[in-house]
Amino acid sequence: MPKTLFQTVRREYLKFHLRLNPQQSLFFGFFMYMVLGWIFLSLPFSQKIPTDFIDTLFTSTSALSTTGLATVSTFDNYTFFGQFIILTLIQIGGIGYMTLTTYILLSTTKQITHWHKKIMHNEFTMPKEFKIQDFLKSVIVFTFIIEIIGAVLFYFAFKPIHFDTFFTIWTSIFHSVSSFCTAGFSLYNTSFEAYATNTFLNGIVLFLTISGGLGFIVVTDIWYYFSKKSNSISFTTKMITLSFFGVLFIATAITFFGESTIQHYPVFERLEIASFQTVNAISTAGYNSIPLSNLTLGVLLTIIFLMYVGAAPSSTGGGMKITTLTAVIAIVKSKVRNQAKVTYLGKKIPADRLEMAVSTFIFYTAILFFSVFLLSFTENHSLEKLLFEATSAIGTVGLSMGITGSLSVWGKIILISIMFIGRVGVITFGLAILAKKQHKKIENETDLAV
Repeated sequence: MPKTLFQTVRREYLKFHLRLNPQQSLFFGFFMYMVLGWIFLSLPFSQKIPTDFIDTLFTSTSALSTTGLATVSTFDNYTFFGQFIILTLIQIGGIGYMTLTTYILLSTTKQITHWHKKIMHNEFTMPKEFKIQDFLKSVIVFTFIIEIIGAVLFYFAFKPIHFDTFFTIWTSIFHSVSSFCTAGFSLYNTSFEAYATNTFLNGIVLFLTISGGLGFIVVTDIWYYFSKKSNSISFTTKMITLSFFGVLFIATAITFFGESTIQHYPVFERLEIASFQTVNAISTAGYNSIPLSNLTLGVLLTIIFLMYVGAAPSSTGGGMKITTLTAVIAIVKSKVRNQAKVTYLGKKIPADRLEMAVSTFIFYTAILFFSVFLLSFTENHSLEKLLFEATSAIGTVGLSMGITGSLSVWGKIILISIMFIGRVGVITFGLAILAKKQHKKIENETDLAV
């Protein structure tokens, strides 16, 4: 391409981007990566066996949204190159498509544009006292440090299992990135069911998924505290960790005592299986160590609730977000007690944060309900299976009761749509589609990040 033509195309592309509001830029950016992933995965040398275009699009969307739902086998259908494309999409989706480029720009020029700042503030929810430069650094550095540690640990865990050294290295890298980005993609067709009682392997997965699910706000805050940039841990971090582990503890207890299919295991192994499944649901990592199609109804509803709630804001996880649930509960509690202020842990939650939480809760639930409604017409499965699948898709979880591969074309299109919405964010999606003019950026309060 002649240099002048390249410059013209680049200039027009930048003009187009600058005309978009931040939400539209995020929507368009993720959409372009989804299409590029689809194109690369459709290439003959990306596929071991011919794969339908709708399944390839489904895989690209699932990888970019870090969901993990799959209509075809990642290992059986895609070559090493195809698997590498999937892993690249997972990494982009996990840390955000603008994060790495903005960090490189900041590292080379020591400054970023106002446009980049607006995009980053819309892609990540962060307390206003955080500096965007520090936050970006914590995202990039923490991501790659944890993923490298995870890959090394996985290598020692997989080494006694696999004889092929190259595959051992590749599967270690693949599962480390997939686990930290809470993507749930696996090179094993039954996820981690074959390793349900492998304590070392399960421990690595839990370490990575919790690290990704707690999010970069917690990481940055802890870094501020130990580097003496802050005198105390912020309210947001306390709220995230307390809510995350509180819900996780209750759900693990329900699964431990209530799931009949694991009662024959020894106590420690039953606790291991219960914690693995609940962590992978609330962190939206999407791995499973037991078949989910035969879960008792109470535990099934617990898993659905965890997927619905999801991980922390500004994390690699999806879902409605644990902070949104906390804010909604705080509103209800204040009304029941007839209190004028809405508080959590004795702290007042700002009005704009409450409005955002309620909007997210309503919009998220409405999209989930509508998607299940549509699936009830296109699919011949029970309501609980459709609800499970749709909740997993919009929450970018990846857990399934085994019906993903048997979905109709329309069913796959519905899930593709809500996986994409789940990754972009329901409010961002709404503003990108419905906004008629540039909206003022929502400022994040120190008190709470929803």
